[in-house]
Amino acid sequence: MILPVQHLWLIPTLPLLAAAITALLPKGNRKIAAGLAITALAGSLLLALGTLGTALAEPAVKHTANFAWFDLGTDAVRLGWLLDPLNAFMAVMVGFVGLLIFIFSLGYMREDANAKQFFCYLSLFAAAMLGIVLSNSLLLLFISWELVGLASYLLIGFWFHKPAAAAAAKKAFITTRVGDLAFLLGLVWLYHATGSTLLFDGGAGVLEVTALNTLASTIVCGGLAASTAVGLLLFGGAAGKSGQFPLHIWLPDAMEGPTPVSALIHAATMVAAGVFLMARVFPLLSPDTLMVIAFIGAFTALLGACIAVAQNDLKRVLAFSTVSQLGYMMLAIGVGSWVAAIFHLLTHAFFKALLFLGAGSVIHAAHHEQDIRRMGGLRTKMKLTFLTFAVGMMALAGVPFLFSGFWSKEAILHAAHAWPVSQLPFWFALVAVVLTAFYMTRLVCEVFWGRPRSAAAEHVHESPAVMTVPLALLAVGAVALGFLGTPAWPWLQARLLGETEVHGHGLFGEGAGLMVLSIVLVGAGLALGWWLYGRKQRAAAADRDPLEATAPKVFAAFAARLGFDELYAATLYQLNDAVAALADWFDRRIWDGAVRGLAAFGRWCGVMHHDTDEQLINAGFNATSEKLRGVGRRYARAQTGDTHGYLLTLALGFVVLVVVLVMGGAR
Repeated sequence: MILPVQHLWLIPTLPLLAAAITALLPKGNRKIAAGLAITALAGSLLLALGTLGTALAEPAVKHTANFAWFDLGTDAVRLGWLLDPLNAFMAVMVGFVGLLIFIFSLGYMREDANAKQFFCYLSLFAAAMLGIVLSNSLLLLFISWELVGLASYLLIGFWFHKPAAAAAAKKAFITTRVGDLAFLLGLVWLYHATGSTLLFDGGAGVLEVTALNTLASTIVCGGLAASTAVGLLLFGGAAGKSGQFPLHIWLPDAMEGPTPVSALIHAATMVAAGVFLMARVFPLLSPDTLMVIAFIGAFTALLGACIAVAQNDLKRVLAFSTVSQLGYMMLAIGVGSWVAAIFHLLTHAFFKALLFLGAGSVIHAAHHEQDIRRMGGLRTKMKLTFLTFAVGMMALAGVPFLFSGFWSKEAILHAAHAWPVSQLPFWFALVAVVLTAFYMTRLVCEVFWGRPRSAAAEHVHESPAVMTVPLALLAVGAVALGFLGTPAWPWLQARLLGETEVHGHGLFGEGAGLMVLSIVLVGAGLALGWWLYGRKQRAAAADRDPLEATAPKVFAAFAARLGFDELYAATLYQLNDAVAALADWFDRRIWDGAVRGLAAFGRWCGVMHHDTDEQLINAGFNATSEKLRGVGRRYARAQTGDTHGYLLTLALGFVVLVVVLVMGGAR
């Protein structure tokens, strides 16, 4: 099936309609809501597969369908849809992984009284994410971007009766709004500089030569090019959505939502939006912007990996892992290889969704127990969950050569190593390689090895097929997807670059030494993890962590997330409270006083106006009117209508006039 670009709007519209219809259903219609959500997203997936066929037929062509949204003076605000291999792959990935998460939710949310509302929010989320990846306008992308933020707020805080969930939803919403404000400023600046928000528009789009030259040649201040300023602002939005330092603090707390939400947000959709945005606007990014992105991405990759090694909550380990892997993706964009970033984004979507859903299967079976210290021995009780989780673990750790994460991670490491600006991000990434293998080995050993360390772990059972079948399908993707981008056959990279020919360079070319180093580091992380956690399992949940016993201060620092939340609470939050208090004082004492003074002045003016009007103007007018009325009355009395009287009056007047004239002549 080939889907024309003019019909791309159907892909996000189907789940949007499902969300609207579900919202109108009476409470308790879980099956109808789930059926609508799954059917709509399945339809979107089929349409997305059609768009992929269209894009791959002409990978170098940017298919666009632009239209006027509304008139603005003599101009018009135009939106549009875009189709190329980048967003076609993204749409298929979002549809496929999202569909499996929707199906998994049937089992996970079976007993939830508000499941109908949950599927409504899922559909809204999917519609907004599909809108992001298919937009040919940064304005339309931003609208969808904000809808993703709204849906994530609703999903993270879905169990709003839990204070932690409500707080996490607010934290995620507010923190990402900081980045979104930067995105909005960059969007407005871009529109002011180019007169458009369309990405491609027959040569007039913001990612085409004319606009790019204008931005690069415009100097704003201190020698800073407009392209650098706009790029940094757009990256601010991406950093918020993709949990990059220093806006990473919201993402681990988002674990308070149901586990399918964690999989949806941390795997295929919301957090991937920032990486996708940077890949989409890559032609706009100046060398200075790319350098900032590279260093922040590398630091975030290392930061997330460090904190993950000391977390005891099953989902928080995976959450900080997501922070780290997103850092890898941003590092790839910063060093100039957006293709490697998208390759890792796609592979990460499969194996991280697999890991989160596997965690959900464990949590569901263990009666919502999430502390890995209270688990153990689950591999014999949940064999399918264990096998699929192990596949995801090895893909994330970068175990060669079977798993997709190995190939996409290698692409990023090779790009970072070849970056001429600095080798520091590369070394950060190498350290994160060791830590990733280590904390994932720790996680698997604590959860699945040894003996059960709680009653919940003792009585677990395998999850139903509606939950395990999506795990199996994701495990297949976590393996197979990597073979589309190996150095020997980089088919995926070629299509993303718009090339029809695939030119491989062999598995062991110039980068063989680096690949060997990476494999050794992965092996070291796995071995260290097994040495500390696999050889001898803790007997009870209260036993001290082996890493904590080895390096207590380091472990405590990582367990406390390096104190970023406390640091922000002591600085930014205090500053915010101080500014709010100052604004309140200023409002009450200055603005309120000024308003009250103006009101008093207005009342005084009213009184003066009333007194002047009543006592001066009205009184004088009334007195004059009364005198005129008296004259009129006297004049009216003189008008008797008697003709003889009038003639007598004339005669008397004539006599008086003659007398006056005679007397005047005598003088």
